Amino acid sequence: MLQEERFIEIVKLVENRKSVTVQELMEIFNASESTIRRDLNALHQMGKLIKVHGGAVADSGYLSLDMDVAEKSNINKEEKIAIAKYSASLIKNEDFVFMDAGTTTEFMIDFITAKQAVFVTNAISHGRKLARNGFTVFVTGGELKGITEAVVGEDTVRTLKRYNFTKGFFGTNGIHLERGYTTPDIREALVKSQAMKRCRECYVLADESKFNQVSPVTFGGFEDAIIITRNLKNNEYKKYKNVKEVN
Repeated sequence: MLQEERFIEIVKLVENRKSVTVQELMEIFNASESTIRRDLNALHQMGKLIKVHGGAVADSGYLSLDMDVAEKSNINKEEKIAIAKYSASLIKNEDFVFMDAGTTTEFMIDFITAKQAVFVTNAISHGRKLARNGFTVFVTGGELKGITEAVVGEDTVRTLKRYNFTKGFFGTNGIHLERGYTTPDIREALVKSQAMKRCRECYVLADESKFNQVSPVTFGGFEDAIIITRNLKNNEYKKYKNVKEVN
């Protein structure tokens, strides 16, 4: 199928379904992930659809799209591990740390050497791994969201209001200069937003694919955190002082 024909069919699918994922399009068109992502980038620039992390939605509005945590963990894994390793080096023994749910934040745990640091997390898997590695860790209460394995809800937000963190490490689905840090789920956004307010220093861990992406719900402004990334190709973001590229 020619690219122009594929463009037409993708737009039809998005208009009919209101949302599609990259995985669905790969199967429908028997195309590689890189091909589909290039198509969505081009159609987004043409104004035919709105690209969001993990897929695309119709131009009429945003819909919740999120990827399973197992699927996420293998995307840009090399970049995520490099980002995680540097981020872990920022944690010192005296720190009281919030660790957000997410694949990159989970990769951090194997690289943390500050054994006297204390952690709070809203991810069951993170809490289990931190405890096994000998850290003091508290897991927030609330509803366990299956697809991202994050604990969310009013109980989680209430718990976070009790804490004052020295540092917080966050995942995000999108980074945008005007829309800030975004995620598909309002419940996760509320937890991330409250946690950021309770942190003295905030770090958002993001590979290059997250830049210039927008998900439905904003949980922080662009300048509210230091962004730790790697191999950033988008020159528009390189000039900002809160963007830190790691080797």
